[in-house]
Amino acid sequence: MINKVEISGVNTSSLPVLSVEEKNELLYKIKNGDMEARQVFIKSNLKLVLSVIKRFKNSNDNADDLFQIGCIGLIKAIDNFDLNQNVQFSTYAVPMIIGEIRRYLRDNNPIRVSRSVRNLAYKALVAKEHLLKSTQTEPTIEQISNLVGASKEEIAASLDAIQDPVSLQDTIHSNSNSENLYIMDQVSDKKNTDEKWTDSIAITEAMKKLSNREKDIIKKRFFDCKTQMEVADEIGISQAQVSRLEKNAIKHIKNNYI
Repeated sequence: MINKVEISGVNTSSLPVLSVEEKNELLYKIKNGDMEARQVFIKSNLKLVLSVIKRFKNSNDNADDLFQIGCIGLIKAIDNFDLNQNVQFSTYAVPMIIGEIRRYLRDNNPIRVSRSVRNLAYKALVAKEHLLKSTQTEPTIEQISNLVGASKEEIAASLDAIQDPVSLQDTIHSNSNSENLYIMDQVSDKKNTDEKWTDSIAITEAMKKLSNREKDIIKKRFFDCKTQMEVADEIGISQAQVSRLEKNAIKHIKNNYI
């Protein structure tokens, strides 16, 4: 999807490519309020936006949406670029475009993450990008932690929190025989095994033979995780009565279950 020729109505194969000198000339005109130069400059840098969104090829978001968000980052970079700094515009613009896209993905994540955690994750990503550029090697979590000023555990947790969720139905591998291997095929569940599942059914059946009050007590005690005192207050009897009824109910369940 991200490698298609036309994106958001723009034919990427026909986009102009300008020299550094031409771009600098346009930037000076833009700073002097030349709107026509601004439009030409934006168009000449759309390929830069396209190259950036390819980094997000594993995202489930629509490529057209990412491209448009990237263009917002490009425009912000143009508005904030300082001509007096000894740096090429693309060097300045790429982190701005990446940051805009990451904010969009973060804010539109179906799993809601607190603002403080999202902000920490964003700082960590910016720090990672900075360290990667300066050292040309993948930074460690400790290096990122030192640069951001947060613990390694906080950095790791925040980055994990903003990861895109996956579906258990997502395909891991497929072959020529149309046999697909899904994520759910590789996930084990030690809690809800077939044996425990059938045990649960048996216990449910045994509970049907309890009185309504006994069922209510068992539900509140072992499914709602309430204390005997809390149960006593809710149903209007003493804690000693709750204890006696609970013991009788468990005894009946054991007799019927075993």
